[in-house]
Amino acid sequence: MNYNDAIKLLTSQGKFYINLGLDRMQQILDLLGNPQERLKCIQVAGTNGKGSVCTMLDSILRTAGFKTGLYTSPHIFEYTERIKISGVDISKQDFANYTKQITILADKNNIHLTEFEILTTIMFKYFADNNIDIAIIETGLGGRFDATNVISSNICSVITHIDLDHTDRLGDTKEKIAYEKAGIIKKDSIVITSEGYEAIKDKADEMGALFVLVQPYIPPEYAEALSLKGNQQYENLALVLAVLELKYRDLSPDTIIQGLKNVKNPCRFQYIKNKNMIVDGAHNPNCFKALRENLDTYYPNTPKQYIFGCLNTKDYKSMIKYIEQDNNLDKIYFYHFNNQNSCDYKTLSKVCSKPSFELKSINDITFSQDVLTVVCGSFYMINELLNQNDII
Repeated sequence: MNYNDAIKLLTSQGKFYINLGLDRMQQILDLLGNPQERLKCIQVAGTNGKGSVCTMLDSILRTAGFKTGLYTSPHIFEYTERIKISGVDISKQDFANYTKQITILADKNNIHLTEFEILTTIMFKYFADNNIDIAIIETGLGGRFDATNVISSNICSVITHIDLDHTDRLGDTKEKIAYEKAGIIKKDSIVITSEGYEAIKDKADEMGALFVLVQPYIPPEYAEALSLKGNQQYENLALVLAVLELKYRDLSPDTIIQGLKNVKNPCRFQYIKNKNMIVDGAHNPNCFKALRENLDTYYPNTPKQYIFGCLNTKDYKSMIKYIEQDNNLDKIYFYHFNNQNSCDYKTLSKVCSKPSFELKSINDITFSQDVLTVVCGSFYMINELLNQNDII
């Protein structure tokens, strides 16, 4: 099996199919000898910021000399981006080999894994086979029944900012969503969070875990070193520094500073200079609020053309409203991407009070140094658009 064969097999499982629960994961991992139990893990859940927290931790701990494993989602260009050891993506051949091994084993034992469950199983096996020091694991959806949550213990749990998202699966209030995220808290461990929801405190008490509520104070030398742009990143950085203070106190300030300078997290307020373009995977109203604040901070009085697309399960009305409120708005383009739940142009334009245009391809956009192009919305849309042109 080669890499392309592996991708075809993966997507045949249903690229956007979600079936929360841990039974299938436990069955396949039992057959593999439970590689997840050989890992020392930092688990990160939350609505917004969990990917940034993971990449910051990974960069700092790599700088300190640890052999790290990093698991994040979704990918932008290749599935291999999701699984890294010491900052290097899993090779396409290794990815194909693990996919073959796991899917054959699952089929033989009548275990019907989703795409994300296959990817998560690959990650656990690959990290264990390569004897990493620390696994930094971002949950996919929620926490309690997320495929990543099969580990029985961890170094610590981190819960980032919580907001209304995936309400059809996680609940229609922030407290209900917090309850699902709190499912990653392990017995006699530590939970570090910027959120004081009772559901998180109650779960920490139930598990005998230390509850650490982090205040968003950042020493100036660390704030200045952070390569990720955006005011919301300081809240994420506060969580990272709390993890280091509690679990890795021997790290020097110089190591932390260098790690923060090196951190990269594509498509999170990322500036593409040759196109004069910002790419940001803002896909819920809170993310859009942060995006608009960052645009006002870094690009005041700059004309902007927005390219937006999202799933119909999202609060697209509120997100479009944030675009409309930009006093420097030049144009709005809506893009319908290849997903059964993608909003079409008619749906988006109907709720938009400003003139809008339907975009068929990124190649139809006129880029200019006088007008900032802002690509925002679903990561699935960003993946599809940017693959049409060698942009990043």
